[in-house]
Formats: sequence, structure tokens, C-alpha cells
Amino acid sequence: MLQEYLLFNDEFQAVDDPILTASNRSFKFGDGLFESMRMINNKLQFADLHADRLTAGMKALKIDGHALMDDYFLRQKTADLAKRNKWNGNVRFRLSVYRGGAGVYTPEINKAGYILEGIPLKASTYELNSKGLIIDVFDEMTKPVNKLSNFKTANALLYVMAGLFKSQNRLDEAMILNQHGFLCESISANVFVVYNKQIYTPSLAEGCISGVMRTAIMQLCKMNDMPLIEAQINPEILKEAEEVFITNATQGIQWVMGYGRKRYFNEVSKFLIEKLNNF
Repeated sequence: MLQEYLLFNDEFQAVDDPILTASNRSFKFGDGLFESMRMINNKLQFADLHADRLTAGMKALKIDGHALMDDYFLRQKTADLAKRNKWNGNVRFRLSVYRGGAGVYTPEINKAGYILEGIPLKASTYELNSKGLIIDVFDEMTKPVNKLSNFKTANALLYVMAGLFKSQNRLDEAMILNQHGFLCESISANVFVVYNKQIYTPSLAEGCISGVMRTAIMQLCKMNDMPLIEAQINPEILKEAEEVFITNATQGIQWVMGYGRKRYFNEVSKFLIEKLNNF
């Protein structure tokens, strides 16, 4: 049995317990992970890919209950929450999964609990940003490469610090490097670079999140005979690339306009978001 919380109209309604307590392990130790998902016209997008990553992440963290969190579970719970809130079928969801029980650093049990939250959206398609993003490279901290790097864990301090860097420098997004100094991802998305008419993205071995939209874009490129290479990418390529865009499950594709004095095109981004909406 999973410990379950659903967020209805901005108030927690618990199936088993009335509240989240201060002893929650995700709050105290970052002992958990999450999925950001999007529903379009009452259909949860890429539910199978989200379920696969969630299952793999729970296994990596040794949290029990992953067998229950399949794509059917995700579709059912998100549809129920949307219906209860009378949302219009276009919603952004966050499913946070945590290890329940007590203990300090060493857990006493590995039972899973979860919270599902939703925010209604107006758009019923993935929309490319009309104004390109301005970016810079965040190099005050780097992302470690290990067995948890590909999952969206509850430990997000690196991204918080990068977010502060973004705000302080009046940027739209910041690029994050891995511990070896190579391009990894952005604050909230995977990164794609078009260089010499070839599309590159950091490989999972570089420590980036195994993004659901990243996987979808790679599938779209293959379907449309667009060469794409997973690679180790030196951040210096940002000074020479023709195009840079970022992807995540809730926003789809966002194109980057500038990095320092460098300016980029967005032809590939426009093509791919059209294919994505038809996908």
C-alpha cells in the first residue's frame, strides 16, 4: 500500500493521513525523486516514458512500490486529480515520491509515499517561445556524475544555485557543467546543440537527466532522418553553434537566441516542435 496525498484546489487531501509532517524524509534528507508531467486535451503525454524513468529511479534509490507506479497508475491518478478540480484537460503535474518511515540517514523502512500536484494550463499544444532565451554558463558548481545523475531526485540545491545565478545576471536560463567541465544540461531542461548541420546532445554518461522530452526528440529526429549524436560536449561549442535549444516534458522545446555576443537561429526548433505536436 502506498501512502498517498493528492492536491485538490490548493489544499492537501490525504487518503491515509491528514498532513505531511516535519519527519518526512524528502523534507529532511532529500530522500526521494519526482516527475514533471503534462496533460494535453485530457491525455497524459508520454506516460510510458515517465513510468519507466520513475521505476528506474525508485529502484536506484531502493524505494519499494515501483511495480505499482506504471503508466496506467500515472494516467489514472492524473485524470482523477484533473476531474476533481474541474480542470480543462490541460495541466502540468508534479509527482513527488519519497521514502516513508523514520530513521536518520539510515532508513528504517523503504515504503514509498507520494504527493501529486497540478497546475491548470491554457495552452493545448506545445508552444515554441516567441522570444529566444538569453543564456550563460553556470560554473560556480558542477554536477557530479554517478548512478543517480540521470534521475530527478529531491536534492536540487545545484539547480537552486544556478537559478540564483540566472536571476542575478538577468538571464533566461543557465547551462550546467558536469564535474569534468563538459556541457551537462540547463537548470530545468536537456540541451541540444546544432553545429555544422549536425545535432548534438550530452550523453547520459555525462550525468544529465534522462529527460522524457529528450527521448521524444531523439525519436523524432530518427523518424525524420535528422542525424543526432549523443556526445561529450565542450561548452566552447556554444560560441560556434548555429542553434541551441532546450527541452523538458512540460514546455516541450525552447530555443536559445543568445549567449554573450553570439546569436542563434531556430529553424530546427521550429521544425521539431511542429513534429512534436503532430506526434
